[in-house]
Amino acid sequence: MREEHDHQVDEGQLDLLNSSVVPVSLNSGKTKITEKSIESDLFSEGSLIDLRSLPEMLLIVDTETTGLNSEKDKCIEVGVVLFHVVSRSVLAQQSFLLPALVNEAEDINRISAETTRLKQPWQEAIKYMQALISSADLVVAHNAAFDKQWFGKEPLPSIDKPWLCTMDDISWPTQLHLGSRPSVRDLALAYGVPVWNAHRALTDCIYLSEVFVRCNDLEKLLLYGLEPRRLMRAKVSYEERHLAKKAGFRWNDPVRGAWTRRLSERQVSELEFPVVVIEDLQN
Repeated sequence: MREEHDHQVDEGQLDLLNSSVVPVSLNSGKTKITEKSIESDLFSEGSLIDLRSLPEMLLIVDTETTGLNSEKDKCIEVGVVLFHVVSRSVLAQQSFLLPALVNEAEDINRISAETTRLKQPWQEAIKYMQALISSADLVVAHNAAFDKQWFGKEPLPSIDKPWLCTMDDISWPTQLHLGSRPSVRDLALAYGVPVWNAHRALTDCIYLSEVFVRCNDLEKLLLYGLEPRRLMRAKVSYEERHLAKKAGFRWNDPVRGAWTRRLSERQVSELEFPVVVIEDLQN
């Protein structure tokens, strides 16, 4: 669950510009991020990042459902935002409800089953969503494993695009003092994005898009997040378990009796403790 609070935004938090951002004009007050400035910024650290693999268009996705089990529960709301990476621009956004007989998660998402059954063109909305999916290079979601499972189940289409999880695949800057698996709310507040609602699909998509707008090193975070990963088990003693927890490893999930996390080779090299690959679960 995500917490719901009112928050005041510190204007200083919104000033996150660095040398890779140059003004469009002296009077506009707007900024423009160019491919040349991105290339300079990424290669300044001596990294061998291939900019050809940088996604240009992101489709930020979120779902609201009647429960957690995709085999028996239903998706009742979809929200999407089409986002252009280089210009940091939202190009399109959409949300719609899907009809359901019951919603056992109404206390969480505040969507009554009766509301989902009101007449509205959800079939046409799905067609437009498919057009947005076709325009995207990468699908992005917070807790992508949860959202991804609802696509390909009637009436939602399957999505034949790579997915990136902003909770598990992206290592957010340490100076933000976020947990290893931050909530959308905490991530938004860390970037100075005001939080006015939670547990509605489009709202959470907007939070992520506003984070991306404010994120100077978005390109690097995306490329690092797309690095190949394998499921790793932390080799820590009981006394050292706090190290695994701090590094984002999860106990008993998906392997019982073990601290595990999907990691890239780069992330492994940054750990304070050894790990072993769990070969049969790496996919």
